[in-house]
Amino acid sequence: MLAISTAWNSWKYYRAKEIIQEVKALGFEQVELNFSLSANLVEEMFALKDQGAIQVVSVHNFCPIPVGVLRQYASPDLPSLSSINERERRAAVKYTQQTIDTASRLRAQAVILHTGRVKMRERIRDLRRFQKNGETKRFAKLKEGVLKQRRTKAKKFFNQALKSLEQLCKYSLNKGVKLGIENRYYISEIPSIDEMQIILEKFTAPALYYWHDVGHAQVYENLEIAMHKQFLDRFGERLLGMHLHDIKGIDDHRAPLQGTFDFKILKPYLRKDTIKVLEPHHPATKEEIIKGADYLKKLFGES
Repeated sequence: MLAISTAWNSWKYYRAKEIIQEVKALGFEQVELNFSLSANLVEEMFALKDQGAIQVVSVHNFCPIPVGVLRQYASPDLPSLSSINERERRAAVKYTQQTIDTASRLRAQAVILHTGRVKMRERIRDLRRFQKNGETKRFAKLKEGVLKQRRTKAKKFFNQALKSLEQLCKYSLNKGVKLGIENRYYISEIPSIDEMQIILEKFTAPALYYWHDVGHAQVYENLEIAMHKQFLDRFGERLLGMHLHDIKGIDDHRAPLQGTFDFKILKPYLRKDTIKVLEPHHPATKEEIIKGADYLKKLFGES
């Protein structure tokens, strides 16, 4: 069954009932809770789940929002699991454990994690501008320089991410919740495709899995960093779930059929138990979401 992330509409409401009523009106019975929900909203989600009003299949870290963070500033990387500041890293672990508790109480299958970033200047939009303008030499030179800088600086941040994951895998196993490491959008973010390989080899199932974000993988292909299918070919055996959204260039989180991505390439990698979450963001319309969801249901052979 196809679920939808509350990332699409949660920013509009201060009551969980209103969030859920709107997504149910679109035909969804399953949701993923996104990372900008307050503690009060999460408590209301517990009540809705207990009443049978909604089924939560996955929860995006952090959920609820860390104490002291306003909804409009909520981020899956603040605090960061890869921070070289131990106080911040430990806080990120604590709030992730709270998210695992949320998932466990809701009987959700998975928690989706961002695992931090390498501290460096992000140049993805400069790369796209050179590419669109046909400045091939500038594009190639900048891409080479950015990737080299990332490789040079990554080790200490990546090691901190591994340290955090070691703690979280133990915690999630005790709670019966699976962790999904999401492939990322920005070049500075952890993990790169090779770092994902290291993570999955170090931390085995049933604690930790791969979570495939369609738009993020396509950004890497569109910027000539890695082919989309490389992610699926390398990590498909550990695939837990997918974030499904369309993309034009590097502009993602569109409703399906509102971009240029060919969703048919995903079908061979999907299993019956693969969690499938539609993740469009504002300003995707209700009509676009219904049309896109109907297309994906037919494509994937679902009711």
